[in-house]
Amino acid sequence: MPEPVVIRPAAAFDAAFAVPLVQQTIGRVGLALTGTDSDTGAARAMLGFFPLRGNRLSYEHVLIAARGAEPLGLLLAYPGAQAAALDDPFRERLVSLGLPGHVESEGTPGELYVDTLAVTGAARGQGVGATLLEAAAARARTLGLSRVGLLVEDGNRAAALYARVGFRAAGTRSLAGGTYTHMVWTLPQ
Repeated sequence: MPEPVVIRPAAAFDAAFAVPLVQQTIGRVGLALTGTDSDTGAARAMLGFFPLRGNRLSYEHVLIAARGAEPLGLLLAYPGAQAAALDDPFRERLVSLGLPGHVESEGTPGELYVDTLAVTGAARGQGVGATLLEAAAARARTLGLSRVGLLVEDGNRAAALYARVGFRAAGTRSLAGGTYTHMVWTLPQ
Protein backbone atom coordinates (compact mmCIF):
# COMPACT_ATOMS: atom_id res chain seq x y z
CA MET A 1 0.00 0.00 0.00
CA PRO A 2 1.46 3.42 -0.95
CA GLU A 3 2.19 5.99 1.72
CA PRO A 4 -0.59 8.51 2.29
CA VAL A 5 -0.44 11.99 0.77
CA VAL A 6 0.58 14.52 3.41
CA ILE A 7 0.00 18.27 3.11
CA ARG A 8 2.69 20.48 4.63
CA PRO A 9 3.54 24.17 4.56
CA ALA A 10 6.21 25.04 2.01
CA ALA A 11 9.63 26.28 3.02
CA ALA A 12 12.04 28.47 1.07
CA PHE A 13 13.98 25.35 0.02
CA ASP A 14 10.93 24.11 -1.92
CA ALA A 15 11.61 26.71 -4.64
CA ALA A 16 13.29 24.26 -7.03
CA PHE A 17 10.17 22.07 -7.04
CA ALA A 18 7.50 24.76 -6.76
CA VAL A 19 8.57 27.55 -9.08
CA PRO A 20 8.81 25.59 -12.36
CA LEU A 21 5.47 23.90 -11.56
CA VAL A 22 3.83 27.27 -10.87
CA GLN A 23 5.09 28.76 -14.15
CA GLN A 24 4.10 25.65 -16.10
CA THR A 25 0.59 26.08 -14.70
CA ILE A 26 0.09 29.85 -14.96
CA GLY A 27 1.92 30.38 -18.28
CA ARG A 28 1.19 33.79 -19.77
CA VAL A 29 0.09 35.18 -16.40
CA GLY A 30 3.61 34.46 -15.11
CA LEU A 31 5.13 36.18 -18.13
CA ALA A 32 3.01 39.29 -17.52
CA LEU A 33 3.71 39.24 -13.79
CA THR A 34 7.49 39.06 -14.21
CA GLY A 35 7.87 41.13 -17.37
CA THR A 36 9.66 38.31 -19.16
CA ASP A 37 9.07 36.66 -22.52
CA SER A 38 9.86 33.01 -21.75
CA ASP A 39 8.91 30.40 -19.19
CA THR A 40 12.59 30.09 -18.26
CA GLY A 41 12.87 33.84 -17.68
CA ALA A 42 9.65 33.92 -15.67
CA ALA A 43 10.76 30.98 -13.51
CA ARG A 44 14.15 32.62 -12.94
CA ALA A 45 12.44 35.82 -11.74
CA MET A 46 10.01 33.84 -9.58
CA LEU A 47 12.92 32.05 -7.90
CA GLY A 48 13.89 35.42 -6.48
CA PHE A 49 10.44 36.03 -5.04
CA PHE A 50 9.64 32.56 -3.64
CA PRO A 51 11.93 32.70 -0.54
CA LEU A 52 10.74 36.24 0.35
CA ARG A 53 7.68 37.11 2.41
CA GLY A 54 5.08 39.68 1.37
CA ASN A 55 4.49 38.77 -2.26
CA ARG A 56 1.96 36.57 -4.04
CA LEU A 57 4.50 33.88 -4.93
CA SER A 58 6.07 33.59 -1.48
CA TYR A 59 6.52 30.18 0.09
CA GLU A 60 4.40 31.49 2.99
CA HIS A 61 1.29 31.07 0.78
CA VAL A 62 2.15 27.58 -0.48
CA LEU A 63 1.14 24.13 0.70
CA ILE A 64 2.99 21.10 -0.67
CA ALA A 65 1.38 17.70 -1.18
CA ALA A 66 3.92 14.91 -0.73
CA ARG A 67 4.12 11.17 -0.43
CA GLY A 68 7.10 10.48 1.77
CA ALA A 69 9.87 12.80 0.58
CA GLU A 70 8.42 13.08 -2.94
CA PRO A 71 6.52 16.32 -3.66
CA LEU A 72 3.45 15.66 -5.80
CA GLY A 73 1.80 19.05 -6.11
CA LEU A 74 1.17 22.42 -4.57
CA LEU A 75 -1.48 24.94 -3.69
CA LEU A 76 -0.61 28.65 -3.70
CA ALA A 77 -3.41 30.60 -1.96
CA TYR A 78 -3.83 33.85 -0.04
CA PRO A 79 -6.67 36.02 1.24
CA GLY A 80 -8.16 37.90 -1.71
CA ALA A 81 -8.23 41.11 0.31
CA GLN A 82 -4.40 41.03 0.37
CA ALA A 83 -4.01 40.55 -3.39
CA ALA A 84 -3.16 44.16 -4.31
CA ALA A 85 -0.51 44.48 -1.58
CA LEU A 86 0.99 41.09 -2.49
CA ASP A 87 1.32 42.27 -6.11
CA ASP A 88 3.20 45.49 -5.22
CA PRO A 89 6.64 43.81 -5.44
CA PHE A 90 5.82 42.73 -9.00
CA ARG A 91 4.65 46.24 -9.92
CA GLU A 92 7.98 47.54 -8.61
CA ARG A 93 9.86 44.93 -10.64
CA LEU A 94 8.06 45.88 -13.84
CA VAL A 95 8.79 49.58 -13.32
CA SER A 96 12.46 48.78 -12.61
CA LEU A 97 12.55 46.99 -15.98
CA GLY A 98 11.18 50.10 -17.70
CA LEU A 99 7.76 48.49 -18.23
CA PRO A 100 4.34 49.76 -17.21
CA GLY A 101 3.81 48.79 -13.57
CA HIS A 102 0.36 47.34 -14.19
CA VAL A 103 -0.45 44.04 -12.48
CA GLU A 104 -4.08 43.05 -12.33
CA SER A 105 -4.66 41.61 -8.88
CA GLU A 106 -6.71 38.43 -9.13
CA GLY A 107 -7.99 37.83 -5.61
CA THR A 108 -11.40 38.99 -4.44
CA PRO A 109 -11.95 40.27 -0.90
CA GLY A 110 -13.87 37.82 1.29
CA GLU A 111 -12.35 34.68 -0.23
CA LEU A 112 -9.20 32.64 0.03
CA TYR A 113 -7.89 33.04 -3.49
CA VAL A 114 -6.28 29.97 -5.08
CA ASP A 115 -3.63 31.53 -7.29
CA THR A 116 -2.21 28.18 -8.40
CA LEU A 117 -3.16 24.53 -7.99
CA ALA A 118 -0.65 22.25 -9.66
CA VAL A 119 0.02 18.52 -9.59
CA THR A 120 2.95 16.76 -11.25
CA GLY A 121 2.13 14.73 -14.33
CA ALA A 122 3.00 11.48 -12.55
CA ALA A 123 0.57 12.22 -9.69
CA ARG A 124 -2.45 13.36 -11.71
CA GLY A 125 -5.63 11.34 -11.31
CA GLN A 126 -4.70 10.19 -7.79
CA GLY A 127 -6.78 12.68 -5.81
CA VAL A 128 -3.88 15.02 -5.00
CA GLY A 129 -5.65 18.09 -6.43
CA ALA A 130 -8.83 17.38 -4.44
CA THR A 131 -6.75 16.88 -1.28
CA LEU A 132 -5.06 20.24 -1.84
CA LEU A 133 -8.44 21.92 -2.36
CA GLU A 134 -9.64 20.46 0.95
CA ALA A 135 -6.53 21.97 2.54
CA ALA A 136 -7.50 25.31 0.97
CA ALA A 137 -10.95 25.04 2.56
CA ALA A 138 -9.36 24.34 5.95
CA ARG A 139 -7.04 27.32 5.56
CA ALA A 140 -9.97 29.55 4.58
CA ARG A 141 -11.90 28.51 7.68
CA THR A 142 -8.84 29.16 9.87
CA LEU A 143 -8.66 32.67 8.43
CA GLY A 144 -12.38 33.25 9.04
CA LEU A 145 -13.26 33.15 5.33
CA SER A 146 -16.38 31.37 4.14
CA ARG A 147 -15.39 30.84 0.53
CA VAL A 148 -12.55 29.82 -1.75
CA GLY A 149 -12.18 31.40 -5.19
CA LEU A 150 -10.04 30.86 -8.24
CA LEU A 151 -9.81 31.69 -11.92
CA VAL A 152 -9.85 28.89 -14.46
CA GLU A 153 -8.98 29.49 -18.09
CA ASP A 154 -11.62 28.58 -20.63
CA GLY A 155 -11.04 25.01 -21.80
CA ASN A 156 -8.96 23.96 -18.78
CA ARG A 157 -9.80 20.37 -17.79
CA ALA A 158 -9.36 21.24 -14.12
CA ALA A 159 -12.75 23.00 -14.23
CA ALA A 160 -14.37 19.56 -13.89
CA LEU A 161 -12.44 18.91 -10.65
CA TYR A 162 -13.44 22.31 -9.29
CA ALA A 163 -17.12 21.66 -10.06
CA ARG A 164 -16.95 18.22 -8.39
CA VAL A 165 -15.51 19.74 -5.23
CA GLY A 166 -18.25 22.39 -5.10
CA PHE A 167 -17.02 25.44 -7.03
CA ARG A 168 -19.60 27.32 -9.10
CA ALA A 169 -19.10 29.91 -11.85
CA ALA A 170 -19.37 33.49 -10.57
CA GLY A 171 -18.47 35.54 -13.66
CA THR A 172 -15.67 35.92 -16.18
CA ARG A 173 -12.47 37.94 -16.28
CA SER A 174 -9.88 38.83 -18.89
CA LEU A 175 -6.31 38.53 -17.69
CA ALA A 176 -2.98 38.58 -19.54
CA GLY A 177 -4.72 38.01 -22.87
CA GLY A 178 -6.86 35.08 -21.73
CA THR A 179 -10.46 34.62 -20.65
CA TYR A 180 -11.05 33.06 -17.26
CA THR A 181 -14.09 31.97 -15.29
CA HIS A 182 -14.11 33.10 -11.68
CA MET A 183 -15.27 30.08 -9.69
CA VAL A 184 -16.29 30.23 -6.04
CA TRP A 185 -16.73 27.46 -3.48
CA THR A 186 -18.97 28.58 -0.64
CA LEU A 187 -17.92 26.48 2.31
CA PRO A 188 -20.51 24.66 4.44
CA GLN A 189 -20.92 26.20 7.88
